Amino acid sequence: MSKPAPHPLFKLATELGPLVIFFAANAKFGLFTATGAFMVAIVAAIVVSYVVTKHVPIMALVTAFIVLVFGGLTLALHDETFIKVKPTIIYSLFAATLGIGLLFGRSFIALMFDQMFNLTPEGWKRLTIRWAIFFAAMAVLNEIIWRTQTTDFWVAFKAFGVIPITAVFAMLQTPLIKRYHIEPATDEASDLERGDITKG
Repeated sequence: MSKPAPHPLFKLATELGPLVIFFAANAKFGLFTATGAFMVAIVAAIVVSYVVTKHVPIMALVTAFIVLVFGGLTLALHDETFIKVKPTIIYSLFAATLGIGLLFGRSFIALMFDQMFNLTPEGWKRLTIRWAIFFAAMAVLNEIIWRTQTTDFWVAFKAFGVIPITAVFAMLQTPLIKRYHIEPATDEASDLERGDITKG
């Protein structure tokens, strides 16, 4: 049975909604209240996503878990450093996961992006390398911004800068995806569904 395919605006709303709430709450009440609101909003987004699609991508689950952990530390210790370093941890974790997977001849990018398409082993390898570099670069960028800019600037960048940057990068991968695309029914696709990039 194929997974339900909700309207693209639904996916955008569940991803962008918590960030908009975070931005609005920070502007009116400050970072600590915004952190609590963000934690509630991201859990709500996960629940709504599961109710509608009966499925939650692993990236969303990992992100929500780290948000809850670092958001909780931010509120418990009343230290905004934890919520600011949270994106660095997430990006670094994703980059390390992809990089370590490649070292063992595995491509985890299909799992991270919920097997949205089918590529040859070489295609998955190249795409994995690109996303690993992207996540590492985003980790560095987050560190630079939160350490050198105001909290309001960092919140605005997190809410309205990260998604456009990620979207543009994802679109730039379209030529690679088209070049290495294969039909799901092929044997190569079956290998890829298991994450094996050592064949071919």
